[in-house]
Amino acid sequence: MMKMAENRFEAFSEKQLTALSWWHKSSPYSSLDGLICDGAVRSGKTTCMSLSFVLWSFYAFDDTSFAVCGKTISSLRRNITVSLVPTLRALGFDCREKISQNLIEISYKGRTNRFYLFGGRDESSASLIQGMTLGGVLLDEVALMPRSFVEQALARCSLSGSKFWFNCNPENPKHWFYEEWIKKAREKNCLYLHFLMKDNPSLSPKVIKRYERLYSGAFYERFVLGRWVSVDGLVYGEAAKGKYTCTPPTENFEKHYISCDYGTVNPTSMGLWGLYGGKWYRFDEYYYASRLEGRQLTDEEYYEKLCELAGSRKIEGVVIDPSAASFAECIRRKGKYRVIPAKNDVVSGIRRVHSAFKEGKILISPVCVDSIKEFSLYRWDEKAAGDTPRKENDHAMDDIRYFVSTVLADGSSGGFFALAAARE
Repeated sequence: MMKMAENRFEAFSEKQLTALSWWHKSSPYSSLDGLICDGAVRSGKTTCMSLSFVLWSFYAFDDTSFAVCGKTISSLRRNITVSLVPTLRALGFDCREKISQNLIEISYKGRTNRFYLFGGRDESSASLIQGMTLGGVLLDEVALMPRSFVEQALARCSLSGSKFWFNCNPENPKHWFYEEWIKKAREKNCLYLHFLMKDNPSLSPKVIKRYERLYSGAFYERFVLGRWVSVDGLVYGEAAKGKYTCTPPTENFEKHYISCDYGTVNPTSMGLWGLYGGKWYRFDEYYYASRLEGRQLTDEEYYEKLCELAGSRKIEGVVIDPSAASFAECIRRKGKYRVIPAKNDVVSGIRRVHSAFKEGKILISPVCVDSIKEFSLYRWDEKAAGDTPRKENDHAMDDIRYFVSTVLADGSSGGFFALAAARE
């Protein structure tokens, strides 16, 4: 059996073949109610599972509704439909996308089924799928969805012969999906397949080595080894040892940005970044802790500090936490700098920073003493149920994360990101 990849054909691995055919009457797993695939990034589990889901739907049903769920509709389109629809068309399926309805109608040899796209971002998302009757549901990156949404989606699968399909990258071992579904797969009458990068024949050894270099610590165990492990200790252990600290080779940078974590009672941290030779250097910063200084600064005073940090340089934008509404408005009102609302997902942002360090895309100047200090203090909260850093010694850490998640993740800004992390 073969798969098509960029106009060429490649063999499926044994594990991918199992995911593709587990539902068929000739399979020893055909009587099971669901498939759970987890494991390493880039292991091919999503591609074969989404194709298998559609093939099974036409094997088992006609004129039936199905749900394809991701954390957001945009991530679902990016992760699944962009590659799945062309593949189905190449196999002879007729696919009609109705973007305004988040619907794909697929036909094959006189049969037509409907595939509705749902985003399971938060607890309120459960109401979106209520009232539907489904033949099956595919939950892409299920570990990123709230339990209420997942359970509501499963409850909609009331047709005889309906099946569940789950995939995800590993998270914290206390995660509800790991506890309730992966550890209880047999009890739930589900087939569990654990994928590694070697299960994806389209990855060359060179590419696999590249991904192995992207991660360290718990993130390496999760995204390369596919293990459900806890994070603990320092968030940026290698940075705390000075591994990514160096003096910039020049001040003649190609572009400049400022990132800002704004506080009134809590400290305010601003970082000045310069791009040179494909690397971003944090070559200066401003840090003010009002509690230690004994006086709070006003928005106007912080704006003056921002201008002092920028100097006469052309600043492409000031990346700032969207919650800092008053300071952002102050900057806009002056008309000198463009305000860029930061992307503020904490854990995925931390993964991006880790990868940026590992890829050599960001470096810290020795003059940034407050950032360097926080690297040695910023820790995971071992008492939290999930991945949560402690809310202390995190202000420079936050503004660095804003910069990486917002500027480097945007290819239009001179950034780089082709990140193989848990998908959003």
